[in-house]
Amino acid sequence: QVQLVESGGGLVQAGASLRLSCTASVRPFSNAAMGWFRQTPGKEREFVAAISWRGGNTYYAESVKGRFTISRDNAKNTVYLQMDSLKPDDTALYYCSGQLFLNSDYDSRQKYRYWGQGTQVTVSS
Repeated sequence: QVQLVESGGGLVQAGASLRLSCTASVRPFSNAAMGWFRQTPGKEREFVAAISWRGGNTYYAESVKGRFTISRDNAKNTVYLQMDSLKPDDTALYYCSGQLFLNSDYDSRQKYRYWGQGTQVTVSS
């Protein structure tokens, strides 16, 4: 059973930065993918960013392009989400996600099998 453990959320002011971390209990396979999604009350969970474990290809939602950066540390089985220039609209519960075999549709939450417990990010204006 794969477990994902997130950390790094918090309360910040608009314009600040946060870095989220997600560590997997097992080493991701070479064709695995890990992603970040977020959810606010009453809304569906939406895609934020994803990274392919093999080549490190990255994918972003339009709303975070240029502000968020996803990266991975192979040795630590960890994926990061660096969030800069945060806005109040970024306030949400952020979930780490993973899938052992994923080569397309990185922005589709249905494609991910493993999920973390979520970490809250709150951005005040």
